Amino acid sequence: MKICVAGEGAQGQTHLQALSNLSGIEVATLAGGIAADAEAFAQTWNIPHWSLNFSECLAPKDIEAVILCSPNQVHCAQAIDAMEAGKHVLIEIPMGLNLEESLRIVETEERTGKVCMVCHTQRFSGPFIELKRRIDAGELTPLHIVQQTYFFRRTNENRFGKPRTWVDDLLWHQACHMVDMAHWLLGDLTEETWGQIGPMHPELDIPMDISIAMRSQRGAIVTSAHSFNNHGPIQSHYRIIGQEETLIVEKGRLCDHEGREIPIDHAGGVEAQDGEFFAAIREKRKALTSCSMCLPVMEALDRIQRSIDQG
Repeated sequence: MKICVAGEGAQGQTHLQALSNLSGIEVATLAGGIAADAEAFAQTWNIPHWSLNFSECLAPKDIEAVILCSPNQVHCAQAIDAMEAGKHVLIEIPMGLNLEESLRIVETEERTGKVCMVCHTQRFSGPFIELKRRIDAGELTPLHIVQQTYFFRRTNENRFGKPRTWVDDLLWHQACHMVDMAHWLLGDLTEETWGQIGPMHPELDIPMDISIAMRSQRGAIVTSAHSFNNHGPIQSHYRIIGQEETLIVEKGRLCDHEGREIPIDHAGGVEAQDGEFFAAIREKRKALTSCSMCLPVMEALDRIQRSIDQG
């Protein structure tokens, strides 16, 4: 299967590494944003064609699918253009930067019948798969999910320290991971959401700190904190406080409350995620994290945003 990758940044590299382990996939073209970077990226990964013109990369009839690793601000337009051109689409989160964009993508997905999948990678991670299994089997009854995500991002750079041409979003991008995981594990996030932000960055004009609270219909609550101000490396930590036990997910490990690691059978990760995308195309079905199935996550983010806006 010949595909297009859009974006020559950090996530583009992550997907190319995963694709190198999947058989039958050829990256035939790269849709870039900066000429020098796109050319270097194409040379590094032996991609035969690159262009700054997204439509040009979609034009060949033998291109069946597109992986969007482009800036958040163009995800919606590029996803819709690709599906309208007859291509299947895998979108790095977020699918949109607001609910309206997300609804437009889902409408196009349903109308065109194309596989349109969003990269909620944590759902393909071994520790979270095991948590979901225990909850669904009745072995773990969640009472409280406590989550933290910390960065140090006071300058507009990607994870490799390279300047970005776009500005990240702490709620609609980074917190999207947490909201999706809470929705997936609990299954019934409701209108009961609350959020607040700290001071805005004087130059980037984005909030650098956010706190979020949610409640499921069955009573479990979610407490989450996110910061671009934290000194130190990128960190993410989940504590699932249950009736039967407390489990912790951190640094790709699932542990009990005393820090003992729990063996996991599932390797998972980006490779498993991307493999699901191509499997859904071959089997002519919706992907496990199709945009339409993940729309409730964006609706929850919209409720949090409205809570923040209302002060």
